[in-house]
Amino acid sequence: MAKSYGVIVIGAGSGGLTAAATAKGFFQSVALIEGRKTGGECTHYGCMPSKALINYAEMIHTASKVTGEAPKNDSKKALEYVRTVINNIYQHETPEVLGKSYDVYEGYAKFIDAHTVEVNGEQLTGRKIIISTGSSPMIPTFIKGIENVDYLTNENIFYQEELPDSLIALGGGPIGVELCQALNRIGIEVTVVEMMPRILPREEERYSQMITECLEKEGMHICTGAKATEVRQENGVVTLTVEKDGKVEEISAGGILMSLGRTPNLDKLDLDKAGILYTRRGIKVDENLETSAKGVYAVGDVVGPYQFSHMANYQGILAGQNAVAPFNIRKVDYTHKITWTTFTDPELARCGLTEDEAIEQFGEKNVRVYTESYDLLERAETKLGSIGEVKLVLDGKGRILGATVIGDRAGEIISEIQVLKTLGLNTSKLAGVLHPYPTYAEILVKFGKRVQIDNIFRLPVVKQVMAIVNK
Repeated sequence: MAKSYGVIVIGAGSGGLTAAATAKGFFQSVALIEGRKTGGECTHYGCMPSKALINYAEMIHTASKVTGEAPKNDSKKALEYVRTVINNIYQHETPEVLGKSYDVYEGYAKFIDAHTVEVNGEQLTGRKIIISTGSSPMIPTFIKGIENVDYLTNENIFYQEELPDSLIALGGGPIGVELCQALNRIGIEVTVVEMMPRILPREEERYSQMITECLEKEGMHICTGAKATEVRQENGVVTLTVEKDGKVEEISAGGILMSLGRTPNLDKLDLDKAGILYTRRGIKVDENLETSAKGVYAVGDVVGPYQFSHMANYQGILAGQNAVAPFNIRKVDYTHKITWTTFTDPELARCGLTEDEAIEQFGEKNVRVYTESYDLLERAETKLGSIGEVKLVLDGKGRILGATVIGDRAGEIISEIQVLKTLGLNTSKLAGVLHPYPTYAEILVKFGKRVQIDNIFRLPVVKQVMAIVNK
């Protein structure tokens, strides 16, 4: 006989754990199913290990600047450090720890029908089911010879004993660029190959170019506008054939890293048996995050449209509440949820609309753009060679439509901007907010003062006076 639960959560990563905790908070019995390792992508293959590697690489980079000696391949110690960090974090998310709150099943779940799943031969039924199976690295099967190459991805790179002295990274998005800068800093020669005209194509071109210049200054090779067509591996050397500017070129290294984006984990679920509609991009959900099968919800990378851990958390809370509290159904709303940080050095963070997107949506007359450089920021002056800039895109009343921050602490500064944006506050209010000195966030007070003055000059009575004065 199948065991029954109030809620079954499939996937114990960021979205799944949040959904399970939310359902448990509503006094539901919860089954938590995980096919790989509890903690999911963020703990074992993504956010945490990549940031650990970045931190380790920063220490090596700082030391090399002090000594003036280029680092030698330090990947063995670096990866040992990363795995230590992973293990420390995992201790809070083991099946034993999670088992104190939920019934944890280690295995892959597949649907029998819309309210029944099977895991390890055992059937479970749930009044509500939440799918959060995440995503996996996209492998470019269109590249000839890829099946014969021992390629790296974010899922296996942190578990290598050591890495070769040189790597080709296929893909210039955030995952690839973050990892590659860190690898370059620990003494690995890295070449990034990107098919688009520039790396980080989702960012404004100015800031993408600033990151490119910083990476190249550190010794990385950036090859953009290059289409990979073939790859081979012989005697420990990987050779990638690319087409660039109408010519065919070959790039060789000791290994190759795939960082071309993500693909949703759908193949083991047997979604058709539950009547759940999906495409290769993910599971289809409505504005309540409910799938085409009533009572079945989906969150995180398996849904999109934004594949970030913080977005999975948001969706997990929403789906968990909608599943167990039908008296208070909440619609998904991404208006003030679009924000991210690329953890390069310098960091690059963004929220909301770019300048071009804002002008397209609201018209040029209704958009105000302000920029401030780190140049006159006392905190930034304490770090030699530091670069930085903040760009705010505001509506006609001074409220934030979007922002980009490049520089140290960009991820923290964008968070303060995100608070203002979400609460719909006028940026001029920053003028009266006292910030500790010396900090990077002080730069926002400068914006507050500028917007405050501009707001005054936009008042109708002031416009009239100025018109008389200027006659």
